[in-house]
Amino acid sequence: MRLDFTPLPMTELRSRPGEILDRVVDHGEAFVIERNGRRQACLVPISVFLPDVSPARIAQELDALQQAGEVANTTITDNKEVAIRIKHEHGDKTYVIAITLPHNYPNACPRVYVDSVDEDAPHRFADGALCIFGVMSSWNPGKNTARDALDNARRWIGRYETWRHTGEWPLLGVGDGRQKQTV
Repeated sequence: MRLDFTPLPMTELRSRPGEILDRVVDHGEAFVIERNGRRQACLVPISVFLPDVSPARIAQELDALQQAGEVANTTITDNKEVAIRIKHEHGDKTYVIAITLPHNYPNACPRVYVDSVDEDAPHRFADGALCIFGVMSSWNPGKNTARDALDNARRWIGRYETWRHTGEWPLLGVGDGRQKQTV
């Protein structure tokens, strides 16, 4: 993230602290605080250093996964986003599913990746993320969780394996598997 710092006199910060903080939080502005003509400190969005996801929400997501019997490893990505990694066995193959909680999660849809898939595998976005929530249209921040993303990723892997063996991607929501979509 590139930051353009705007000089801000200490007197201005004292007179309008709420407004200045809102500009940092809501608009991503960054300020260098000056006092007596000297640079003293800076105000930057927290996402510069940490994920912009509530620690309580991260704990809630991890607790729900653990209660479901999942073994999750978490890391912080280079973009300061939370990545939850879970191994998934499918047949004789082990996949690692990575659920990335973007800044402003859960209001922003997670991105989900699976390692060891073919480069030309369908139903993925340009960055390799799985197309499991459509174009973010079916993600509901008040209802969906990382567990939903995991369940959808597992279904995607099942369809991916079918595609690898048949060259056809099973249609979503088709229970009998007879209808196919040729990719």
